[in-house]
Amino acid sequence: MKKRTKSILAFAFLGGIMATSGVVIAIPGMIPADSDMTFTDTGTPADNYPDTQRLQFCGPGTAGSNAYITEFHIPTPCTQPLAITSDPGGGIWFMQTNTGNVARFDPASGSFSEYENPAWPAGGRSQVWGMDYSPDNSIWYSDEAHDSVWKFSIDDENYRRFNFPSDGDPFPQRLAVDGSRVIVNDFLGNKLTVMDASSDSRNSQYISVPSPVEQSVTAGFAQDSESNVWYTNWLPGRGGVLVKFDLPRYSADLPGAAAAGGDAEAEGPDLDGYLDISMLPETVTAVNGVAVDGSGRVWLADTASSSFYGFDPASRSFTRYVTSPVHEAAYGNQTGMVLSAPLSRPYWADVDDAGRVVFNEHAANRIGIFDPLSEKLTEYVVPSKNPLWADCGDADGCGIAQVFDFTLVGDEVWFTEWAANNIGVLDTSVEPAFDVDLVARDVVYGLGSFAMLRVTAPGPEPAVLEVVSNSPAPGSILLFPDVEEVSLPAGGSGEVRFGIYVADFLPSGEYKVLVGAQDPEVSVSQFFTLIVDRPQQDDGGP
Repeated sequence: MKKRTKSILAFAFLGGIMATSGVVIAIPGMIPADSDMTFTDTGTPADNYPDTQRLQFCGPGTAGSNAYITEFHIPTPCTQPLAITSDPGGGIWFMQTNTGNVARFDPASGSFSEYENPAWPAGGRSQVWGMDYSPDNSIWYSDEAHDSVWKFSIDDENYRRFNFPSDGDPFPQRLAVDGSRVIVNDFLGNKLTVMDASSDSRNSQYISVPSPVEQSVTAGFAQDSESNVWYTNWLPGRGGVLVKFDLPRYSADLPGAAAAGGDAEAEGPDLDGYLDISMLPETVTAVNGVAVDGSGRVWLADTASSSFYGFDPASRSFTRYVTSPVHEAAYGNQTGMVLSAPLSRPYWADVDDAGRVVFNEHAANRIGIFDPLSEKLTEYVVPSKNPLWADCGDADGCGIAQVFDFTLVGDEVWFTEWAANNIGVLDTSVEPAFDVDLVARDVVYGLGSFAMLRVTAPGPEPAVLEVVSNSPAPGSILLFPDVEEVSLPAGGSGEVRFGIYVADFLPSGEYKVLVGAQDPEVSVSQFFTLIVDRPQQDDGGP
């Protein structure tokens, strides 16, 4: 398979295509045959795209802000920032996928520094999904277009390229520095790769961990407190597995000569004894983001849905949660052909210092913060919106900025906007102007059962809020709020009653159902557990 074809397929699998009525399906590296191929020379990275596609891929050229998020516009046009990380001094580093350059943003001065990569081919583009800081004061990142992993030395501003090992056509994606090792998932190469970061050779020592599911996707990963690597393997639309790889024990069991280094694959023991495999729920479609919290619970972001999952290793059980519905400003629907809100597409996941799960909702143009203890979900709307990735027509304030990656720095979530040429920061220490609390967090379903949500506006300003709700079985669990909008005076409160209907065919079980409220900038919701207990049917036996 040609490299560009694999890049296109990967972008599709990752949920990167937004196709709505009136919008051309546009993927990096693929220009529709009927496009106007006029290229006006500007001497900027925008020249990599024909004039008719520059607004879509390069963005409108502005940065916005709201009460929670501040954006910063990158001075070089059309850099298409994607992977992002931070250094111990608070510097924000990101990769410009349309220039091949690493860039740094200094939050203190508000200034950008861009470092030219002399080894990058002219006009080259690559979807760089993985980036991490190394304690030797360097930045590592993946490069799918050139089958490489790069190291940028901050001290001498020097780039070094390492060949990414593969027998076929690899797709190095997410990346993490682990001491003297660099861990990379080969998204379409059906393996996890652990490279020796101390090697001076372009072909470094490495370990390959083949997928237990043949011809599957090997998606994002995370390490727990014991350095085990958790990742998923799945077949699009056909299920998959969650894998725990005991990397420390496997590395210790490598033969001495192989573990010492070299320019080849380290030959180790059989992997079966080092992999702990759990089947993903049937409802999971395309898990990309993986995170592990301080208690060892694993969190999964399902990109081809509006769901995220918690996995308890002790009970080996999964719990499914959902985001609030996508606001119409993200998808537009100016043609009226969208009959229901599209998927929010949670993408990558991480856990902050407070133990909250953070994920980007790619298609909803939001950053989600989930507190596992209170089961509250706060979703912040990204100010910038590129209208050419949605059904916007002439509508203002419509579209998505393609927020694909983020990094955590204390209370801040720094992120990139691939289709707006911006980076942004969410300050989670700024409390929303309103809050919600359930009167009861467990509801046993029966005739006349309901959920009651209390909404408060503790600040000095009144609030007019839209009521929101969602369930993991939208065709089987229906919610009927007694009001669609809540108007609260300053310092006031109100209640919303949600009637509940459950279809007869819904199996017995416990379901996490979301109810909340939102304004144009933030949504605050809480989950209640709906307990459905069907009486067992008599099978007619003796």
